[in-house]
Amino acid sequence: MKKIYVCSRLAGDYEANTEAAREYCAYVMKECGAIAIAPHLLFPQFLDDTDPKDRELGKEAGLELLESSDELWYFGDSVSQGMVREICAAKEMGIPVRYVPEEEWNNDRRHEKEVLSL
Repeated sequence: MKKIYVCSRLAGDYEANTEAAREYCAYVMKECGAIAIAPHLLFPQFLDDTDPKDRELGKEAGLELLESSDELWYFGDSVSQGMVREICAAKEMGIPVRYVPEEEWNNDRRHEKEVLSL
């Protein structure tokens, strides 16, 4: 299975962005048959994102996970500074980067619901 690094916004509306990241990961795994790697969902479980030292540790660990990923896919209508850092790092590592637009995401989800309702 391909390993896809899921890159999406966390800062701002933390609850909504976390839920969106979960949905993106489900899409990667269920619809695309790949392994979703989302450090921004994992590391806040035990690192404090408001503590600069913990935040930096999480970013560095995320880049280590990125290094072992096959591709980086980024989602959402806006790109945060953290996302830019990950996207640039992926390009420097020679890892393919793909933007998954919201329109594509919504179309896939509608199709899944139609199939399930049959």
